[in-house]
Amino acid sequence: MERYIRFETADGIKWGALEEGKIAEIAGNPACGAEMTGIYYEPSQVKLLAPVEPSKIVCVGLNYREHVKESQSATKEPDEPVLFLKPPSALLGPGERIIYPEMAQRVDYEAELGVVIGKVCHNVAAIEAEDYIFGFTCVNDVTARDLQKRDVQWTRAKGFDTFCPVGPWVVNHIKYEDLLVESYLNGELRQSGRTSMMIFPVPVLISFISKVMTLLPGDLISTGTPAGIDPMKAGDRIEIRVEGIGSLVNDII
Repeated sequence: MERYIRFETADGIKWGALEEGKIAEIAGNPACGAEMTGIYYEPSQVKLLAPVEPSKIVCVGLNYREHVKESQSATKEPDEPVLFLKPPSALLGPGERIIYPEMAQRVDYEAELGVVIGKVCHNVAAIEAEDYIFGFTCVNDVTARDLQKRDVQWTRAKGFDTFCPVGPWVVNHIKYEDLLVESYLNGELRQSGRTSMMIFPVPVLISFISKVMTLLPGDLISTGTPAGIDPMKAGDRIEIRVEGIGSLVNDII
C-alpha cells in the first residue's frame, strides 16, 4: 500500500509519496505514471493539497439505501446510477476551509469514498473495471441542500468553490468492498456506513460511467454517501473518515 500526496512548498506545487516519515517527490501526477525524482522533503516543510488533479469529478447520488430513505429528492431506489458532475474548481485540500455561500441557507456534509482512475477508461465491463483504478481517497460532497431542492438539477448546489474537499492522500492496493465510511461534526459521529451497503458497487459505477464518458487518468469518482446527512454552519469542523485511508478535516467559514 502506498500513499500519494499533492503538496505545496516555497518552490511550487508538487506530487509525492509518503515513505517512512518522509515525502519522496514524484515528477508529475502518479495516477498518470510519473516517476520518483530522488528528492525528499520533511512533512513539516510542506502544505498538503487535494491529492488529485482531475479533468472531471463524477459524483454518484442516492447510492446507499438508507440515504435514499432520508432523501427528499427520491421516492425509491434508482434503477441505474444517478450521476452528476462537480467542477475541478470545487476541489479543496485537507485542513483548508469550506466557504459557506451567501446565497445558500443550508449546507450539508456528505462522507464518501473517492476512486481515482489510473488509465484511459472507455466502455469497460464491470468485471474489468478494477484494472482501471489507481487508488482511493476520502471525499466530502458538500451540498447546498436548499438550492438543490430549488433548482431540481444539482449543478449549483454541488458546484461552489470549496465544495469538494478531498484527501488527505490517495491510497492504492486496499480492499475497497467493505470499508467503513464515517463523518464527524465537531467530534460527534453523524454518518456511519460501509461500502458493502452501496446499491451500485465500485466496479459497476466505473463501468456505467465509462459508457457515458471516457474517464482519464487522475479523474475522480465520488461513490455516494451513507445516511445521516445534516447541515453545517460557520465555525463547525467536519471530519470524513474512510477505513484504510485516513481522515479528512475541514473547517467552515
